[in-house]
Amino acid sequence: MNGGATDADVAAQDYNLSVSSYVEQEDTREVVDITVLNAEIERIVTRSDVLRREIAAIVAEIEGE
Repeated sequence: MNGGATDADVAAQDYNLSVSSYVEQEDTREVVDITVLNAEIERIVTRSDVLRREIAAIVAEIEGE
């Protein structure tokens, strides 16, 4: 075996030649900053509330005509 698993390593794995037995997978999960995420959610909710009030005012104005 060239620079990888030795014969003893393969024997210890019951001669399993599956790559995952010898190579650790890279962690590709995205790191999320929960504080930043919560701030963004708060900004979206606040903007949504403003837009709902503005829409309600427009509807009230149209209905009043």
